[in-house]
Amino acid sequence: MKKFRGKRRYFKRLWSLVNGYQLHVEDDSWYDFWHRHLDFGGLGNASLKIRREHINAHISLYSKFLKQLEHLKKPYQTWVCIHEGDSGADAVYVHTPNPNVDDYPINFNFIKWNCKLPQTFSDLIDLTQYNVGYYESEFERVYYIQSKHLKYPLSN
Repeated sequence: MKKFRGKRRYFKRLWSLVNGYQLHVEDDSWYDFWHRHLDFGGLGNASLKIRREHINAHISLYSKFLKQLEHLKKPYQTWVCIHEGDSGADAVYVHTPNPNVDDYPINFNFIKWNCKLPQTFSDLIDLTQYNVGYYESEFERVYYIQSKHLKYPLSN
């Protein structure tokens, strides 16, 4: 992989995006597994330092979305997915009742909650505010991060 040049400018833009992001929270708003990737190119795969900065940005964006969704007049679910092996797949999700499919609230019974976090990013997540679980397939492990204060969690 080529040397990553322009890191300072890249991360300045990333944090500007996180700080300025506005969800469309209106009476007729709905989300069908809508999500936002912050490292779509997978830059975090090359460096732990870069990966941690992206995870931190995802957590901050999630926190921002939680504040914005307080004004939504319909129920919602929201969470962060951190893919252990692919930084480009990490994302923040929002899901509501929607006209596409009657699948709300979604129930992810496959998530194993109250897991031990990897040391690489355990200090980035406040366990007093968030529940953390994981799903492990034969290909990868995916961590799910969700606020403890949501009315509709991902699994019962």
